[in-house]
Amino acid sequence: MAVDTLGLPVIITVTPASMTDRDAARELLWGLRLTQPRITQVWADSAYAGQLVNWPDDRLWTTLRTVTRPRGAKGFIVLPRRWKVERTIGWVMNARRNVRDYERLPQHSEAQLNGALITVMTRRLIRRGRTGHWARKPPAAR
Repeated sequence: MAVDTLGLPVIITVTPASMTDRDAARELLWGLRLTQPRITQVWADSAYAGQLVNWPDDRLWTTLRTVTRPRGAKGFIVLPRRWKVERTIGWVMNARRNVRDYERLPQHSEAQLNGALITVMTRRLIRRGRTGHWARKPPAAR
């Protein structure tokens, strides 16, 4: 899953469990480049370091930067930029059907994730009670 700076999904790719994360990342980055050609920098977990760091730069003209844990850190630490993806995954898991994988095909799982994220985004758009000062009506003139 690739998300923007607000945590809203940009592209989702579901792969079989037999595919490694690095291979899936290549597929996702390729799809991201095709659908969003203006994105030139992507942040990823340190698990995607190695040969994958140079691959998007050479083939897709995109910079892949990895987020690593600080040296000597113990326990849970909020990593910069990574928490946005984790928050989006948490939003998706509020849909009970996504807690377990009931689907037989990756395309079906991808459709379920897209449906859950559409629900999240529309609820955020129509949320009441949290409007900015620009949405309030000015006081009535006397």
